[in-house]
Amino acid sequence: MPDPLSYSGKAYPAILVAPTPAQQIWWLNRSQMRHSSGHPPSEAQPLGSTLADWWHRLTTRLGAGATSPAIPQALWDATLARHPFLAERDAADLQQLRLLSMQFLGSKQFSGAQGLQVTDEMALSIAAQACLPVLRLGLHWYDDFSGIVVHPDAMLAPREVHDETGVVHHYQEELSGEAMHGGPVTLSWPDVQAASVADGYSVAIHEFVHKLDMRDGLADGCPPMPSRALARRWQTVMQAAYRDFKEALSMANRFGGPQPWLDPYAATAPAEFFAVSCEAYFVNRPRFALEWPALLELFDAFFLGPEQPQ
Repeated sequence: MPDPLSYSGKAYPAILVAPTPAQQIWWLNRSQMRHSSGHPPSEAQPLGSTLADWWHRLTTRLGAGATSPAIPQALWDATLARHPFLAERDAADLQQLRLLSMQFLGSKQFSGAQGLQVTDEMALSIAAQACLPVLRLGLHWYDDFSGIVVHPDAMLAPREVHDETGVVHHYQEELSGEAMHGGPVTLSWPDVQAASVADGYSVAIHEFVHKLDMRDGLADGCPPMPSRALARRWQTVMQAAYRDFKEALSMANRFGGPQPWLDPYAATAPAEFFAVSCEAYFVNRPRFALEWPALLELFDAFFLGPEQPQ
């Protein structure tokens, strides 16, 4: 098993350096290493007669000009109650989030793995969290994929790495979610449910932020920027924050100091630092502002800025 701060004995490259295919596999999943065996994966089953499935079939027949159906008020209220970091948005944001969630449900195909039936509540919970990062950016940032696969538990993926001596190590990686460039997003439903304001945690936001990062084809912790100036600022601020986080985590682990608030998984790569930071930014903005004021300003400039790349 590789060291959590390195891959195949090599330090992760700095932001804006293109990863190798092996590194992309390693970087893009929110995971914990486990060596236990699990249930063999079964073919994903299409979601049943839910709101998302019905609307997807309707738009397929009628085309993109079809009008999105309204999300039932009771269903929307239940989603906000389940995720207080959504409910705390102002009225204008909630209206836009509800609209984007409707459009998202109409443009994506949900599937359940291992016989899981994806309900309206599950689909909307995922859709609303996925749409939060693109509230200002626009839903077109997600137009490179349509599939979302929901698993009833964590996924076990076979992995293979070569150490510095050339020895091949095989292990199983337990994934709570994974995003593939040009491909689907997979999520563990129990982990989606475990979204936490206190921990700044949301696996759904994490994986969909990876999709933003990969829009230019690279998983490097830097999504396409609206200007060269913001791109330069992004590189400077993110590199410094990533370095500071790894140093703080190392000091905490070595000398028993306080653990940084962000999930330690953020230290595995710039792409993961970006995704984990975005979870905290969207789920617990007040705490994020205290912990990472420079990142707050940077993320505001990107996610809330008036000018965005197409």
